Amino acid sequence: MTLKYSAEQRKLYLNMTDKIGAGWVEVFQGDTEFYSAAYWDLLTNIWRQDAPVRKTDALRFMTGIKSAHTAGKYIDSALQRGILLEAENPQDARSKLVTLSPDMRDRLDQFFDRALDEVQHMSADLPNHK
Repeated sequence: MTLKYSAEQRKLYLNMTDKIGAGWVEVFQGDTEFYSAAYWDLLTNIWRQDAPVRKTDALRFMTGIKSAHTAGKYIDSALQRGILLEAENPQDARSKLVTLSPDMRDRLDQFFDRALDEVQHMSADLPNHK
């Protein structure tokens, strides 16, 4: 297989992902507990929905977590920290809804803006490839 990019171009990519990863930690004000793929999957998928989601659906957002019990612990931690909010589901009394707190939605919006800036800077710096 012929590689498309040089080692220098791959390093530019890694530098970009390092900056974006550091920005993810900033979203949580330096609390590295939330620097994990499980929280990335959970919070970005809830953000994408732009509406409350059933808690059981949120559990499934964490694709790297196979146990619903373990995934529930992640959600419980986010609820305790005020990252997520939980409410009764008016359409189904057997289920709960979770959503991002307004503060977390705002922080994620800002994070995505900074991440997209990094993507743009990296693509401008990325030397043309053949």
